[in-house]
Amino acid sequence: MNKLLRVALFAVVFIVVTPIFANAKSLLPGKPVSSDTIRPGEIWPDTDGNHIQAHGGGIIKIKNTYFWYGEQREQGLDTTYRYVSCYSSKDLTHWKFRGNVLKMLPPDTLKSNWILERPKVYYNAKTKKYVMYFHVDDSKYRIAQVGIAVCDKPDGDFTYVKRFRPLGHESRDIGQFIDDDGTAYLVFEDRKFGFRIARLSDDYMDVEKEMTLVKEHMEGGAIVHYDGLYYAIGSALTGWKANPNKYATAPTLEGPWTEFQDIAPVETNTYGSQSTMLIKVVGSKNTVVIFMGDKWNPKNQWNSRYFWMPLEIGDGKLWLPKPQPWKLTIKTGKTSVSSK
Repeated sequence: MNKLLRVALFAVVFIVVTPIFANAKSLLPGKPVSSDTIRPGEIWPDTDGNHIQAHGGGIIKIKNTYFWYGEQREQGLDTTYRYVSCYSSKDLTHWKFRGNVLKMLPPDTLKSNWILERPKVYYNAKTKKYVMYFHVDDSKYRIAQVGIAVCDKPDGDFTYVKRFRPLGHESRDIGQFIDDDGTAYLVFEDRKFGFRIARLSDDYMDVEKEMTLVKEHMEGGAIVHYDGLYYAIGSALTGWKANPNKYATAPTLEGPWTEFQDIAPVETNTYGSQSTMLIKVVGSKNTVVIFMGDKWNPKNQWNSRYFWMPLEIGDGKLWLPKPQPWKLTIKTGKTSVSSK
């Protein structure tokens, strides 16, 4: 082979192989490439290619940025602590890891096998504080309290403040709801009675007033206000095992609430997911409500997945479509099925 031919072949190999090596990290197993498509139940990579670890979480919007907080369950964590992660996004699709905003030892008299679940963060415009609520408990779920931590920044280090039973009631799974007028509410499961919807105090540091007790034994409470009606979704009490989630509606948070109905075919058990939150996106052309659910993997919690799908909603009806890849245009509020 003459020298000129060898040089030419080397140049071709270099051009072909270089991009492969440049992208090798993102193509490794467990390091999938972030995309414009939301894929319910699949690995959801952040902008670094790592599976998002924000389980049982909640989302708030500050100006044009969304912040997603959840249980940090990645492998290799120091199990002495409990962690809450934070991610940010402009479009609800591409998420940047902002760090673990809470790294917490057992509070007060709780022992090392304590539980921190379902963190939810609210921004208080009056105090300029970010207030985090979370379910705090012992390993047998006998404490049934909420904990509070605060921070001056959405992605700063939150400081633990206190734990208590809201309005004196048991509280296990919690959900958050911020109404269209900005009023903040906590949704919490009270095992003996049902689930309660309660308004937070002006500084968000306490639970001030109960709006209603929904006498259904449900957890994973999620609420949205859409076209003049309140829609509430809940999950039956079956632990980690998925079940048929149900919904009801009411003209006000105080009720009266309709009977609960299935949100998906019963045999699918909500497609293996559990309700966590309902996200309303008001675009220039459409308002979409997104079902935000968790697909729990109790034996390998780091590998738990997320189930997000736009809901069919309106006129008192709500339905969760069959999962499929989809895209969201945040500016217009339009969604579309993705073929990729």
